[in-house]
Amino acid sequence: MVNRGPKSLDTLRFVKSLGKSAVTVLGNHDMHLLAASCMERVPHKKDGLTEILESPDRQELIDWLRHQPLFHHNDDFCLVHAGLPPQWDFKKTQKMAIIAEQALRRPDYQIFLKQMYGNKPNLWSAQLKGISRLRFIINCFTRMRYCDAEGRLDFANSGPIGSQPKNLLPWFEVPNRKNANMRVIFGHWSTLGYYEGTNCYAIDTGCLWGGQLTALKLDNPVQRISIECPGLKKLAK
Repeated sequence: MVNRGPKSLDTLRFVKSLGKSAVTVLGNHDMHLLAASCMERVPHKKDGLTEILESPDRQELIDWLRHQPLFHHNDDFCLVHAGLPPQWDFKKTQKMAIIAEQALRRPDYQIFLKQMYGNKPNLWSAQLKGISRLRFIINCFTRMRYCDAEGRLDFANSGPIGSQPKNLLPWFEVPNRKNANMRVIFGHWSTLGYYEGTNCYAIDTGCLWGGQLTALKLDNPVQRISIECPGLKKLAK
């Protein structure tokens, strides 16, 4: 919701005001805002977060944001910001989301957020504990695009499919992934554009970069609705 357009504070206040009429899942920029709220160094003004951090309702907004889910589902669809590792089935995905959400909602949530950043561990293991497990969970839900056939996360490549090294796959194309039966809607990957595969819907179509803003009407069949965003092209310069 934040840091990917000119009105982060207005957007945050608006979505919050919608109450239960709106469902949102946390993304990497939302997590960046939460982490920034716990640190002494204020982010650069160009990154769009300073206005939020200096607002009179800052703490109210931060507390609301850290109580939002990382994973949402109904009987037909699942919603995440970025992706899922191949080792997680539906029950494991639910469990991992709850673990991280509970950490964000605790009174001492700052302890985790101050240690959140990092690309390791990059491979799921049931033996992961504490901060290592939380970091891996957050990185999957909010940052992943490519991984290898074993599910080892890669954060160096963010281009369209075909631009990656041969050992990497889009997370949703890993063979035998345990979440292949889940109908997953996700964003995060603007260079991928709109993508509809087996049980997979990518809807980040580069609005910020002068592309489109895309929504799905969850009928049978699913209907794509997109609007052009030419007015945002200047933000890409």
